[in-house]
Amino acid sequence: MDMGLKGKTAIICASSRGLGKGCAMALAAEGVNVIINGRDEKALSNTAYEIRKLYGVDVKEYCADITAQDSQSQLLEICSEPDILVNNAGGPPPGDFRDWDRDDWMSACIANMFTPIELIKAYVDGMVNRKFGRIINITSSSVKAPIDILGLSNGARSGLTGFVAGVARKTVINNVTINNILPGPFDTDRLRSGFKFVSEKTGKSVEEIRNTRALQNPSGRFGTPEEFGAACAFLCSIHAGYITGQNLLLDGGAYPGTY
Repeated sequence: MDMGLKGKTAIICASSRGLGKGCAMALAAEGVNVIINGRDEKALSNTAYEIRKLYGVDVKEYCADITAQDSQSQLLEICSEPDILVNNAGGPPPGDFRDWDRDDWMSACIANMFTPIELIKAYVDGMVNRKFGRIINITSSSVKAPIDILGLSNGARSGLTGFVAGVARKTVINNVTINNILPGPFDTDRLRSGFKFVSEKTGKSVEEIRNTRALQNPSGRFGTPEEFGAACAFLCSIHAGYITGQNLLLDGGAYPGTY
């Protein structure tokens, strides 16, 4: 299927590795010029090289903490009129809510709620004026089924979800859609850090925890960044203009509900 995206421009936050990289790779494969972002300069450079070599599109690297307001201002200077925005940021650490103070909550909300909202605000009106825009927020399956040790993520990402639900209905008339993708267990550094946390708490080996978790999923495995990126690319395509304000759960069937 031709996604109709060749020649368009996308900003993909936190895309030097993991799910963000999966999205950047999938969009580049469709001929999209990409601005990739991350805080690890070496990882960012390696990803940029890989994309250029495979797909030959224009790749700009922006090494910065995108949650900082100065970084967002600089991003606007690098790319003021993207066609696609993929919001993404590493989730806050797991733990017990009794151990978190106000600063912990503020950090989680800045990364996983305020920053996506600020970037949407920066770019959505231009998309509306140009009559095309696709905004994807990478959130978490915990928005739909909270995970007890991820309370910071549960709260901050749910706040973003509520915000998007309203705005997405206002922009779609101008062919600008805003959707959330909710990853379940994907084979990324984030998942592996969770295994390490549980290992330290339980004394079980990381490998044992990993195997048990994989078998608990109806698919018997974890998702791949490539699968995630393909879903993102479709939601960004010309074929997805009638989809907005939705929460696409990618979890191998782990969520047990009907709705």
